[in-house]
Amino acid sequence: MKFSHATIEKNATLLMVLSFLVVTIGGIIEIVPLFYLENTIEKVEGVRPYTPLELAGRNVYVREGCYNCHSQMIRPFRDEVERYGHYSLAAESVYDHPFQWGSKRTGPDLARVGGRYSDEWHVQHMKDPRSIVPESIMPGYPFLAETKLRTDDAAAHLKAMAAVGVPYSEDMLENAVADMIAQADPDADGASGLEERYPNVNIRDFDGNPGAITEMDALVAYMQMLGTLVDFSAYQAEENYR
Repeated sequence: MKFSHATIEKNATLLMVLSFLVVTIGGIIEIVPLFYLENTIEKVEGVRPYTPLELAGRNVYVREGCYNCHSQMIRPFRDEVERYGHYSLAAESVYDHPFQWGSKRTGPDLARVGGRYSDEWHVQHMKDPRSIVPESIMPGYPFLAETKLRTDDAAAHLKAMAAVGVPYSEDMLENAVADMIAQADPDADGASGLEERYPNVNIRDFDGNPGAITEMDALVAYMQMLGTLVDFSAYQAEENYR
């Protein structure tokens, strides 16, 4: 039996039934395969959980609302890839709760900001953004360099992340405070253990003040690792081959 568009559009019941069938078929095609997949996120070599110091920095980043202006999601478009680097992979945010992907940018995307600027650049930019970028509308955060970072709750933060699936081991939880101190103080004991637990970790005085571990240390440590864990040269070679 054939129906014209006019027949369907004039019959509300028929339109509803056909719409329901279309949605049902589309839903089955999209949803059913997911039941047969163990994981929808491809595992990527190099991605690891945040160190206690990086996680503390990420907490500062979220607390201060940095995500309102800076997304961490490079879309697979030519203009974005040329400006920011390889497009973002879902696996890079597998340990983010909540993730920092977004659809609005007032400032640049920060998914690949790690290693692009020196620690001193980040510290000065946080203290007085317009001294680095005159046209910036970003507020200053000089108090971060003066605020001592809490270390006593490091293990609690790791436990909270472990509760939602981040694979922090008992060894990581037991050494949370020591690892936090070791990453920001090159002269502290425990650097070797930190490197074993967290490969490719940056260990140094991030804020230029070796006398104290501050929230600025944590924030800069977090930003300096963004986009640095995955070797994208392999991905680029594969894409060029295609």
